Amino acid sequence: MSRREPRTLASTFAGYFILVFFALVFLYPFVIQIATSFKTEPDAAAHPLSPIPDPATLDGYAKVFAGTDLPLWLGNSVLVTVIVTVLRVLVDSMAGYALARLRFGGRRALFAAIVAIMAVPGVVLFIPKFLVLNQLGLYDSYTALILPVIADAAGVFIMKQFFESIPRTVEEAARVDGAGIFRTFWSVVLPMARPALITLTIISFQGTWNEFPHSLVAVQDPSLFTLPRGLADLVSGSLGKGTQYPLKLGAAVLATVPVAVVFVVFQRYFVRGANEGAEKG
Repeated sequence: MSRREPRTLASTFAGYFILVFFALVFLYPFVIQIATSFKTEPDAAAHPLSPIPDPATLDGYAKVFAGTDLPLWLGNSVLVTVIVTVLRVLVDSMAGYALARLRFGGRRALFAAIVAIMAVPGVVLFIPKFLVLNQLGLYDSYTALILPVIADAAGVFIMKQFFESIPRTVEEAARVDGAGIFRTFWSVVLPMARPALITLTIISFQGTWNEFPHSLVAVQDPSLFTLPRGLADLVSGSLGKGTQYPLKLGAAVLATVPVAVVFVVFQRYFVRGANEGAEKG
């Protein structure tokens, strides 16, 4: 055995140990969240960091559906998330293609502005968003939840970079066959951008489903609350009695499930898209 082999084994063991340690640190809060959702009120108060409920009960989940507006919040979140995701993928891909392929005055300045927007903290836009929505008469409506977020700078940037990696010869061949700009984009280029589209869909779905700051400045009517806004209302003590940790964390678990399912189902496409994008870049 050479001298390098023990060192290699030691470094490999140390690397895996560090990875496992940080994985446990990262996952433990989620374990506590799930475990507490199955605890009783006294058990959750007496042993808040225990990963084992004693005794295990479904009372927390029963109270979520019986004592909160979770079904309403869930319906609002599904509606807003689906509409925003579809429109965002469409608008971002069209804008990305225009910036990547069309030649028009101010194109570089526009792209620079989009990149600059990505550096602006979202909290800076809270008051301007509220003022614009209020002045346009959109405040406290589904339109206020959907319209301002149907396009985002990061999505436009992702799609532009991907479209620039596609050979121009493909589009030139389509134009020789008589296809116009939109037909070339829709029938030829867009199908080739499937990895980027899937990546953008996952990011948009996750971001919209978990969106809280925008809903905070867009609506005030409880009937328009989405899941993040409703959960924030629960955490702030809207129930008015006790800590009710099992109920609150049970609602949080239910809110996490759809995003986790979407990511698990499309994970291989997400990873494949990232790899293909890296290879083409």
